[in-house]
Amino acid sequence: MKPVLIIRHAAIEGPGFLEDFLYEHNIPCKLIKIDQGDKVPTNASDYSGIAMMGGPMSVNDDLPWISDEISLIRDAAKLDIPLIGHCLGGQMISKAFGARVSANKVKEIGWRVVSVSENEEAKKWFGNHSSFLGFHWHGETFDLPLGATHILSSQYCPNQAWAMGKHLAMQCHIEMTEEMVISWCDHGESELKESRSSPAVEQANQIKESLENAIPNLNQVASQVYSQWIKGLVR
Repeated sequence: MKPVLIIRHAAIEGPGFLEDFLYEHNIPCKLIKIDQGDKVPTNASDYSGIAMMGGPMSVNDDLPWISDEISLIRDAAKLDIPLIGHCLGGQMISKAFGARVSANKVKEIGWRVVSVSENEEAKKWFGNHSSFLGFHWHGETFDLPLGATHILSSQYCPNQAWAMGKHLAMQCHIEMTEEMVISWCDHGESELKESRSSPAVEQANQIKESLENAIPNLNQVASQVYSQWIKGLVR
């Protein structure tokens, strides 16, 4: 089986639970580290699926690898190779599919309830979950591309996810592990303090207090989503 390509944009924003899930299901993966200068592959056909992780940059930044990643996404879509994007990754897929990515009304950081849309597409991806406690760390959001189905929303970010066929773009982070959350809080201490005025931003102590219950529940949601996604992998 061809490997799943995982594109990492920042050292602390790795695949987390997604990597664990793929390993448990005996699905090979290849990690590309943009943060260490790895080049974006040119041929989507070399992979069974492509997963894009988060990052602190914007898809609208003038960075040399962004156009390469957009091209790879479009190549995958033409070949019906499944795509899944987390936060920046979801924004990248959205932009590649022709949607606008712009500033969200407020910065959203920490644990916040995400509501699952009442449609068959949302049920396909999220099963019987009508809502869940998702993890967030973003200041931008995406519009929905033409033909996409809206499947997730939150109080301060209406477009939390969309789906189209085998492809899923998410604004929230379902890939989190306890170690990742703690690391992000430590690295983002100054950002948390600077964003204190936002009604959608929790501080590090609040975020960490929720870990014991939030992570197992989020992993359960992620397992549901990833189980659906791997059904579309090119075998």
